[in-house]
Amino acid sequence: MAVSIFGRLFRSTRSICAPITSIICFALLLTFLFILYQPTVGPGSRIQRIGWQSWETIGEATPAVLQNPLPIDPGSISSNATGNIPPEVDWWDVDEATDNLDSVSASLPLDVWAPLLPHDTGLTEIAIAHCFIPASMTEVCNPDTTPEDDAIKGTWVRVERDINKKSGIWYLYLYYRRSRRLDVPLISDIRLLSNGDESELPRGETWKKVSTSIRDGVLGSKSLFLWYKLGPALRDLSQSDRSNLITELDILFGESRPWPGFEKIETPIVPSKPPRIDPVWLTYRRGVKPVSKAKPLHFSHNGTFKVMQIADLHYSTSEGKCRDTDHTPCKNGDTETQSLLSKMLDTDKPDFIVFTGDQLNGQGTSWDARSVIAKFALEVTNRKIPWAAIFGNHDDEVDMNRADQMKLLQALPYSLASAGPSNVSGVGNYVLKVYSADASKTQLLTLYMVDSHAYSKGVIDWFGIFKPTEYDWLKPSQIQWFLEESAAINPILRPFQPDQGRDLGGVWTKRQGAPPAEDEAQRLAKPNGMMFFHIPIPESYLSPDIDPITNKPLDVGSDYDEDGSAKKNGGFFEKALMQAMESEDPQIPEVKIVGNGHSHVTDNCRRVAGIWLCFGGGGSYSGYGRVGFDRRFRYFDISDYGETIRTYKRTESGEVVDDMILAGKGAPPFTGSVEQ
Repeated sequence: MAVSIFGRLFRSTRSICAPITSIICFALLLTFLFILYQPTVGPGSRIQRIGWQSWETIGEATPAVLQNPLPIDPGSISSNATGNIPPEVDWWDVDEATDNLDSVSASLPLDVWAPLLPHDTGLTEIAIAHCFIPASMTEVCNPDTTPEDDAIKGTWVRVERDINKKSGIWYLYLYYRRSRRLDVPLISDIRLLSNGDESELPRGETWKKVSTSIRDGVLGSKSLFLWYKLGPALRDLSQSDRSNLITELDILFGESRPWPGFEKIETPIVPSKPPRIDPVWLTYRRGVKPVSKAKPLHFSHNGTFKVMQIADLHYSTSEGKCRDTDHTPCKNGDTETQSLLSKMLDTDKPDFIVFTGDQLNGQGTSWDARSVIAKFALEVTNRKIPWAAIFGNHDDEVDMNRADQMKLLQALPYSLASAGPSNVSGVGNYVLKVYSADASKTQLLTLYMVDSHAYSKGVIDWFGIFKPTEYDWLKPSQIQWFLEESAAINPILRPFQPDQGRDLGGVWTKRQGAPPAEDEAQRLAKPNGMMFFHIPIPESYLSPDIDPITNKPLDVGSDYDEDGSAKKNGGFFEKALMQAMESEDPQIPEVKIVGNGHSHVTDNCRRVAGIWLCFGGGGSYSGYGRVGFDRRFRYFDISDYGETIRTYKRTESGEVVDDMILAGKGAPPFTGSVEQ
């Protein structure tokens, strides 16, 4: 009887559940097909990238973009790729395909402060809040919000810059919201006004006042308030209006120019009170301001290429102090150095600049690395000169590590700096190649940038401050990296001879006169190489080679510093430089010249085992010097399509000193050997 009852109950339940289950499954299927399922194509007929949450289209597929979605190495492009370029247009002046910034911005996160990203999403609200501990350690100090406000206006984003870093009694932060919604009013202008100055705001516009003073916590200062103007919503803006939206905020310390693309509100948050307090500024960006990119490095049609080495600027967050100089008047070292650099750049007109470390002074004065990095290459970028940089021992002493600094260097205009491989010791081990001006785009010069690190040993004093005792050295992974990079350089016929108009009609004759002679014997060898790193290697202080013609030591210049190399020799000279040959026969090193900084009152070039080891000499009034020893900069003037390398220094008085040829015609004969 019981079995019969349970059987009937089971059959009854099954008859009810079966149709219900079918209906539910069918409803779920319809929901998936018409609501949840949003088909997107992956990598295929349209060019796409992995975006913030999904694959997204970045442009229509064109042959040029499909073949070169990344920055293009000119040496990897065949001459046929540019066969349709008119003869009067140089190959490096041909614009390559670029990414669609609109689609890039659409994939960027809304809740992260990342001022280097090309965000074109407008801001909806601004707030200021103080905190008694760093805001990164807690969310208690964040401005008040509600789920509704977060959904409509966006979540609060903290500008990771303590406004009161050197001037206030507590931490003070700027916050904003941003949203991609079409129906939310967006910020189109901002002002800083004292109490009672509200009458300066235009009438008939919607201005909002941030309730907390932007000088909150600065003792003895007059309150200053941030006002922002709310304009139309995104759906009501034209394309030109959208480009005028406020899209990012930042804080600038010291007397520096704002970060590229940003504007500075002329009223300082904190006025300058030297020597104790540097000024603080609010900066903002309208729309997206793409940073100008450097063109590929190339020789002139005459076969020349000039490199300027700028060593040891030692810039501070402030305007710096002049040291050890009879240059008068000289109060602010950074400012005076910028003026000197301006004069040098206009006089010698280099094609490429290499900063060889200690751009930042460290030692407590470059306490905001971001603001210092914004100004050190200013004179170079103003002239649209491509440049690269390596780090010195002082660059990361305060505030920011090398990896983060390199990201900032790469974001500056005309920068060719690179972090290099992550599996190689240091940050900034990379190679730059310089190409011929003709259609062959032949590599004629190799520039190796190497990170010489900072300190290997030190002590921590009673106040917890690290004090270095020994300099670091070049590591085995850097030796291996260099040998691999050198082995990958293809040999060319040297001396190089351009196309001579065979493929370019009369362009060569018109631009440079007769082409080089073809009767000069050619050989197969790698192009000449140069290398730059900050701290010299021990071999820089060995006895120099002897000129077999004059029987004099090959050592030209001054040497007023003590030995500035590491106490430990990692073997870079013997295991790397002396092992990478330009050809099998004769056995001549590929790298002809090593350029160092570090020692400000040493500017000699000394040839050791066939390789010139050259110091740049100090060019900055902000770094230590020697009274009577003029500030100076070293140049490498390369001609004959990379064959001849001449060097000289120009002093602050304009005098050219120690002009000599290091390689090529007129240089002392090579006498080195790998056994030395």
